[in-house]
Amino acid sequence: MSSPSRGIDITSSVIVRRPPAEVFAFIADPENNPRWQKGMKSCRITSEGPFELGATYAQEARFLGKNIETLFEVTAFEAGRMIEITSTSGTFPIQVRRSVEPVPEGTRVRARVQGDPTGVFALAKPLMKRMVKSSVDGDYARLRSLLEGDDRA
Repeated sequence: MSSPSRGIDITSSVIVRRPPAEVFAFIADPENNPRWQKGMKSCRITSEGPFELGATYAQEARFLGKNIETLFEVTAFEAGRMIEITSTSGTFPIQVRRSVEPVPEGTRVRARVQGDPTGVFALAKPLMKRMVKSSVDGDYARLRSLLEGDDRA
């Protein structure tokens, strides 16, 4: 991942009682994002071929009452283990690294989110950091519930 000088740099981790290959396949497919990420309205793969290094997708989300459209590119990829996506357009430059590792209980999913809010969002970086952390933690709790078949997801 790039520079630690970005305005937001948070991590999140959750244990999912499912096999790592299954968890990775789910989190590495952006078309699943609306199922577990709050505020996500849609995701659409925009590149041809397998979804790995260099692949692209478009997403539409709602955050702080604003519709945000962002284009992403896969900037790092290790099949079955790690995917990193970086925004290539949008109002909130962001980079997200998701990784999985086997643990006795199933799979540990880790996420690191880095971003540098611009415009209106830049005025409230400390608040934005707390809001993004809370949002990401909530997303990964929903991911665990969804993949474990919990009806509360």
